[in-house]
Amino acid sequence: MSPFPELRITRDGVSARGSFAEAQAAYLNPDAAAVSQLDRALAASNVGVVAHYYMDPELQGVLSACAWPHIHISDSLAMADRALRMVQAGAAAVCVAGVDFMSENVRAVLDAGGFADVPVYRLAASHIGCSLAEAAERAAYDAFLDSAARMPPSLHVVYINTSLRTKAAAHAKVPTITCTSGNVVQTLVAAATALPGAHVWYGPDTYMGENLRVILDALAAMDPALFAQRYPGVDRGAVAGLRQRFHPFQQGNCIVHHLFGSAVVAQVLRDYADCLIAAHLEVPGEMFALAATAERAGRGVVGSTSNILDFLVARTREGIAAATPGIRCVLGTEAGMVTSIVVAIQALLRQARSGFSLDIVFPVAAEAIARTDEVTLPVVPGVAGGEGCSTSGGCATCPYMKMNSLDALQSVVELSAQQSPSRLAPYAVKVGGAGGGAELARAGAQPILHMREFQRTGRLPQALVDDVYRRASGRATAAL
Repeated sequence: MSPFPELRITRDGVSARGSFAEAQAAYLNPDAAAVSQLDRALAASNVGVVAHYYMDPELQGVLSACAWPHIHISDSLAMADRALRMVQAGAAAVCVAGVDFMSENVRAVLDAGGFADVPVYRLAASHIGCSLAEAAERAAYDAFLDSAARMPPSLHVVYINTSLRTKAAAHAKVPTITCTSGNVVQTLVAAATALPGAHVWYGPDTYMGENLRVILDALAAMDPALFAQRYPGVDRGAVAGLRQRFHPFQQGNCIVHHLFGSAVVAQVLRDYADCLIAAHLEVPGEMFALAATAERAGRGVVGSTSNILDFLVARTREGIAAATPGIRCVLGTEAGMVTSIVVAIQALLRQARSGFSLDIVFPVAAEAIARTDEVTLPVVPGVAGGEGCSTSGGCATCPYMKMNSLDALQSVVELSAQQSPSRLAPYAVKVGGAGGGAELARAGAQPILHMREFQRTGRLPQALVDDVYRRASGRATAAL
């Protein structure tokens, strides 16, 4: 089997080995005219842009080079936070470069912040889907929540990567709090403490749910002194007990992370044993175990996109300080994240005037590349079938995220400057459509607001705890 493609990052630029890495690198030095054109359009329209780490590499490259202050590339939760700050700072509208649930989260956060009159725009007139979010919109998830409602007291922890309609419908059935891949473990620990004896239901990502089971087992078996240091004031017995009452959904996954399975892990173990391992919490168990083992040895990280970026920045700082020549890391998540990695790492290297290099290894099979007839860019991420993955091992990129293009952003921003409400209508985010509206936005935002309070205080909101026991009491009374 051929080696995985790699991208080397130095202070002077990047170099690629393999067609997939070359395709990613092609847009890391964006065209100056495209940057200038977008900068002018954003300033003329006074529009902010929030984009996800997994965005189209051409769009990310241009956005990273723009001077306009209201631009931010991050994970999904921080997108909504930054959009609110942009509007508070005077932005007249926000464009969201992501999938639809991200646009809805921005809409809900702006509404909750008192900015319901500020437009939020998607970058496609058609639906921008997400296999994971859509798993929570099927009958199987309704049945999952019905089971939770029949087993009080219960708390539903729903991944932020779901629609507002899903969040609202879930909260109507079971008290619900959202989570991210970065705070879900802390949320479970807090639930074990605040809701002793309660059931906790997690969804819709099945791989993350199974990985969380492994983490709960590890916490239960952790040395008591280490546990007390990591989770001060938390009863380790309560966390161990939660493992028996933790119920992950069994029918949902991200099509990109799904392919980081046994075939990829086997090649990593065979050919990349000396590399660091960075993996998202959404990956299958084999990749999770590999990254978790590396993490315990100080050679890896498993968590959110932000956790991965922070890990690579920290290891680069360590390498610069130790005057080591460089390190290699296998990137177990969507390849679009490499743009933000390159920007962050090159900033460090240039500031330190260091000759250190970071090699990013993309665990992507050759079959995950589609060839074109173009001379300038003969390969593009994704297979001809459009899924962006190869079942022979390895994923390329998310086809839904790539619906957000530079041309689409430029068009929406220019329409905004022209104040063309009728032409912008297909792009405007209106939660729930004709059958939803403001009430759905408020209901769907409530689990997000519960999470925000948890992030501020480190404890489950008392209103949420009371809701869990109130509904349990009401069900018990109704059964009499």
